[in-house]
Amino acid sequence: MSSTREIATYCRICEPLCGLIATVEDGKLVRLRADKDHPLSQGFACPKGIAFAEIQNDPDRVLYPQRRTASGGFERVSWEEALDDIGARLRTVIREHGRGSLGWYFGNPSAFSYSHTLWMVGFQLAAGLKHVYSAGSQDINNRFVASELLYGSMTTAPVPDLHRTDFLLMVGANPVVSHGSAVSAPRIRDKLKAITDRGGRVVVVDPRRTETARLFEHVGLRPDSDAWLLAALLQVIFAEGLEDARALRQQASGVRELRDAVAEFTPESTAPVTGLDPEQVRALARDLARAESAAVYGRTGTCLGRHATLVAFLIDALAAVTGNLDAPGGSVFGKELVAVSRINSRLGLIRYGKNHSRVGDFPDVLGTFPAAVMAKEITTPGPGQLRALFTSAGNPVLSVPNGRELASALEQLDLFVSIDLYINDTNRMADYVLPATTFLERDDIPLPFTALAPIPYTQYTERVVEPYGEAREEWRIIDDIATRIGVQPFAIGPAAPAGSLLSSLRNRVPGGRSSRLSPAFLIDLALRTGPYGDWFGLRRNGLSLRMLRRHPHGLVLADHITTGVLREVVQHKGGRVRLAPEEIISELRGLEAADTDPDYPLRVIGMRELKSHNSWMHNVDALMRGDREHAARINPKDAAAAGISDGERCRVTSTHGAIEVTARLTEDMTEGAVAIPHGWGHNGGWRRANAAGGANVNDLMSTDVVDVERLAGMSNLNGVPVRVDPVTRP
Repeated sequence: MSSTREIATYCRICEPLCGLIATVEDGKLVRLRADKDHPLSQGFACPKGIAFAEIQNDPDRVLYPQRRTASGGFERVSWEEALDDIGARLRTVIREHGRGSLGWYFGNPSAFSYSHTLWMVGFQLAAGLKHVYSAGSQDINNRFVASELLYGSMTTAPVPDLHRTDFLLMVGANPVVSHGSAVSAPRIRDKLKAITDRGGRVVVVDPRRTETARLFEHVGLRPDSDAWLLAALLQVIFAEGLEDARALRQQASGVRELRDAVAEFTPESTAPVTGLDPEQVRALARDLARAESAAVYGRTGTCLGRHATLVAFLIDALAAVTGNLDAPGGSVFGKELVAVSRINSRLGLIRYGKNHSRVGDFPDVLGTFPAAVMAKEITTPGPGQLRALFTSAGNPVLSVPNGRELASALEQLDLFVSIDLYINDTNRMADYVLPATTFLERDDIPLPFTALAPIPYTQYTERVVEPYGEAREEWRIIDDIATRIGVQPFAIGPAAPAGSLLSSLRNRVPGGRSSRLSPAFLIDLALRTGPYGDWFGLRRNGLSLRMLRRHPHGLVLADHITTGVLREVVQHKGGRVRLAPEEIISELRGLEAADTDPDYPLRVIGMRELKSHNSWMHNVDALMRGDREHAARINPKDAAAAGISDGERCRVTSTHGAIEVTARLTEDMTEGAVAIPHGWGHNGGWRRANAAGGANVNDLMSTDVVDVERLAGMSNLNGVPVRVDPVTRP
C-alpha cells in the first residue's frame, strides 16, 4: 500500500530561501510547490525552485561513485574502493610533495549547506590546505574585503532596509530576476514596488535596462564605470555641503581624506567615462542626500570589474556620508545566527591577507585565493605546486576566466576528485566523481543568511527523502577522505587540540576516545550559544534545533533589523568606520579610464536569466522549454555598425578569445555595451544541457595576473573590450 507525505522545507538555490512543500510518495519526490504557510515567501517560489524536482529525479544524476577509465569514460565502483584508492594516492602525493600540494575548489551551492561548509573549513584547517579556491572570486569576495577595510570584519555587511526606506539606489543588481543577492528577502519584487507605492523611489544603475530597471527609474551608465559614478556622487555631496556631518562625527574616521580623494571626480570630469550627463549625476547625488532615508545596494554587476573592491567600498561610503549607515530605512546590519564575526575578531582565526598566493602574490580572502590563478598554480613548477585537487558543488571550467586553460591544466594533476550531482564540464576530467546528495536529501539551516535578511528569519529542515542510490552528504565524504590521510575534522577526545572547545567536550565521548561529531550537534551548540540562542534554557524562547523543529515553516525573529548597533558591529579599535584606508585612497588617486582600442570598441557585461542559475540548471526540461537560447543583447546602433541583424549568428571577439552566439537587438542596452549570460556551452554528462548549445562567455576573459583585481582577487568579467562581427556563412 502506497504512502504519501507532504513535508515543509525550503529552497536552497538562492538567497530568498523560499518555502516549499514537498510531496513524497513511497520515498520518492513527486513534486514541489510553494509553501503558503511560510511567513515571508507566503506561497511564492520561482520557476527554478519548483523545477528542482526534475534535478532530484534526473536520470543524468550521478548516484554511484564513478572512476575514470583509460578510454576517458567512467565506470561504477564501490565507495570503499574509491575512497581507499583516493586515500592511497593522496598519501603518495603528500609523501612526495607535502600537504602544500593539495587543493580544493568549492562552488556557490556549498554556501547553502551548513554541513558542507563546516566540514570544508574543518578539513582545510586540519589538513593545512594552502590551495583553496571558491566561486567567491567570481561573485562576492570584493564585498568581504571592503567590509574588512571599513568595519574590521570580512563577514559583516549591511543590507538595504527595504521595508522602511524612502530611496533605494541599486547599482549592478537585478533582483526581479536574481530574487536578491547578498540580501535575503523573499518576494523582493513586491518589496521594491512597495517603496514606490508609499511615495519613495527606486533608482537602478546598470548598462542594461534590466527587468528591474523597467519597473522603476533607470540610469544607463557605461560598463565598468561604477567607481567614477560613485566618486562623483560623493564629490557633489561634499562640495555642496550635503553630507551628514553629525553622523560622520559619531561614526567615522578619515572623512577629510575621503573628501580630498574624491574632489577631482566632478560630474564633468567623469562624464567621458560614465557617459552620463553631469546634471543628471548632480540631481541623483542631491536626491540621495536629501531623502528622509536612503539605502545604497550593489551586487554582481559591481563585483566583476577592474575596481571591484573600490566600488563595494564606495557604496557603503555613500551610505555613511549621507547619514544612512545603521539608520532606519538605510543600510543596516543584521544579527548573525551564530556569532561568527565576534568569535573571529577575538580569536583571529580568519584574517584578510594572512597568506598570499604562490602565483600573483594575491592576499587570501576568507582563506581562499583567486580561482583565476588556479590553472597556473597547477602548471607552474616549484615548491607548493598544486598537484591534487578536489572540487565540490562547482564547475570552474565554465565559471572562471579562460576555461580552456583550466581544462588543459586539470589533465596534468596527479589526482582530481569531484563531489557533485552531475558529471559536468569540469569533472569529466576527474579521476573520481563521487555522488553528493541534493538539498532535499539532507538537513539544513541557512546559517549565513539570517544576518542578510531585512526581516530576521530562520528555518530548520530535516531531509525530505533518503538519499537516492548511494549518494552521500558532502560532509561525510570529506570526513572519510580526511580520515584516510590521518586528519579528523572536528574530532573530540585525545585527538583534539588541548584547551580547545572540542577538547572540552571529551566528557561527552564514552571512554574518552576520539570520536566524530555530527554537524547537527555542532550547529545546535553554536545556535544555542549565539545571539538568538536559548543558552541551554537560560534564555526563554531562545533558539535551539529542538525549538526550530516545532516551527517547520520557519520563524520570524524580529519585525526589522535593529539599528544603533554600529559600535558593536565595527571591530576596528575605537569602533569607527574607516573611510580612508590606504588601499582605497591609493586606488582613487590612481584611477584612470581604460584605453580605448578601436579594434575592440564595445564592452561585454554579464546578465542573469530567470530560468538559469550559473551553470547547473540547464539540464531541466521545465526550464529549457520554449524559445530558450543563448544570445548576446546588442543595441541596434551597435549592431548596425557591425552589419548584424536581429536573430543572426555573430562572433564576439576579445584579445583573449572568441565565441559565437545569436544576436538579439534591443534598446534596453546602452550604446557600447553587449550583454551575454554566463553558464552556457556545456560538454558534460548532462544530455539536455549539452543539447542546449550556446558558448562559454568566460572564454573571452583573461587569467593574466595583471587582469585579476588586486585587493580581492576578483576575476574581471565585466567591461571587457570586445568587437562583434557577423558570422560568414558559406
